[in-house]
Amino acid sequence: MCPQGSPCPASSSPINVTFNTSQVMGSIDVIYISAECLVALLAALGNIPVVWAVKLNAAFHNTTMYFIASLALADIAVGVFVVPLAVLVSLQVSIPFHFCLFLCCLMVVFTQASILSLLAIAIDRYLRVKLPIRYKIISTERRIWGALGLCWSLSLLVGLTPMFGWNKQRSAPYHTCGFTSVIRMDYMVYFSFFAWTLIPLSIMCALYVAVFYIIRTKLSQGATGARGAGTFYGKEFRKAKSLALVLFLFAVSWLPLCIMNCVLYFHPEYKIPKPWIFLGILLSHANSAMNPVVYACKIKKFKTTYLLILRTYILCRKKPQAMPSSYRLNTPAVVDTE
Repeated sequence: MCPQGSPCPASSSPINVTFNTSQVMGSIDVIYISAECLVALLAALGNIPVVWAVKLNAAFHNTTMYFIASLALADIAVGVFVVPLAVLVSLQVSIPFHFCLFLCCLMVVFTQASILSLLAIAIDRYLRVKLPIRYKIISTERRIWGALGLCWSLSLLVGLTPMFGWNKQRSAPYHTCGFTSVIRMDYMVYFSFFAWTLIPLSIMCALYVAVFYIIRTKLSQGATGARGAGTFYGKEFRKAKSLALVLFLFAVSWLPLCIMNCVLYFHPEYKIPKPWIFLGILLSHANSAMNPVVYACKIKKFKTTYLLILRTYILCRKKPQAMPSSYRLNTPAVVDTE
């Protein structure tokens, strides 16, 4: 996905700009690194409860929530791996070429996993409203794990492609590590952005438009008169709005950096100011800290489970005696709240 852009310019800017000892340039670097550290902390600490909530709450043991957990894992990886690596690359340290290349590819892998998880969520939502009767037959546990495995396998394939030759090979064993000094921009623009970011984003937008159209049609028809169908489509509409918001925030956060990559590739004579590149990188990384806030504000069960985790595990308070069964730990039953 646009991951290409994120870690990309992140490392790219420092790559083409040697450290300046002046007070102004030094302050920009310090502000950038400090902001990245804060983003990394928020992304990791914010998404860990998401995975925790899916594990604890039996009501979340369904297809959509498993894909949300996959997205949260990718966001945790952004905080734990991608941001620190982006900072390291921005420092322009001298390391072996292939080690630098692997670090940069790793950043792309985790950011690519985010967009493929979002695509899986969009497909799941479409199937849910398009084929409500056959949905449970289609979304078997085996297929869910297969889809998750496919998302991460494709992320590895897309992210590690430069390791197989599509890179700026250098003869010197050591060189100053920078994203654009090892990753080719035609890979970032044509392969990572156009093929694996823009196309999936377009498909997701089309799927959500179809989802809202189907729901609106069903509700206007009185949900075909089926008992409880109105409630079903009403819940699906609210859930689709929340997940569409996650997609919107992702696009808004990543597209600026991807567009900068295109500018750098198609118009290399145009020099993008370093603060702008840093701002684009920070925005793309900050997206990983946004999703838990959306879940807490838009999905009531997430908020309830967050509070349960806070009281029981963080504040070490005794669990409520009359806790709903769907929130009990180690509950073998799976509650379908789709």
